[in-house]
Amino acid sequence: MVQNDNVYFRIIIAISLVIPLAVFVLLQLPQGILGDWNASIIPKINAVINSLTAILLCVGFYFIRQKNILAHQRSMLLAFALSALFLVLYIVYHAQVIETKYPGIGTIRYVYFFFLISHILLSGILVPLVLLTIYRSTTGQIEKHRKIARYTLPIWLYVAITGVIVYFMISPYYPV
Repeated sequence: MVQNDNVYFRIIIAISLVIPLAVFVLLQLPQGILGDWNASIIPKINAVINSLTAILLCVGFYFIRQKNILAHQRSMLLAFALSALFLVLYIVYHAQVIETKYPGIGTIRYVYFFFLISHILLSGILVPLVLLTIYRSTTGQIEKHRKIARYTLPIWLYVAITGVIVYFMISPYYPV
């Protein structure tokens, strides 16, 4: 065990608790708090970001299978940066625009809410997994990195893909 593991684990736990709490608090603020500008493009940008994240995750997986560690690291860190950008834009959008309710009925409504709820729940679980996976990689704990990455990658990929699915399902109902 690396000497500073406990310190970094505490930091990872703190960040993992603060992010969802901050998102919740920020989403409670009145809409339009950032001024009078049209934020309607942000969901499209976020769908592109999620798509690129999913692609980068697959590319990173390919690179590690090819034993191209540097390309793997770059792909995964870029995916992490895009996910962080997504989170910032998500908060900005919801600080500007009233929440859009999904009006679908019947089976499609259940499908939508399955994707939405699983996406939200897994994205909360994903924060500590990604941070811990990156930490273990950057501290040279490669075996521990591999063990947790086996769980992190599929969850992260699912969250990225379902983010795009949710966007396409709700986008026709966004205010213009």
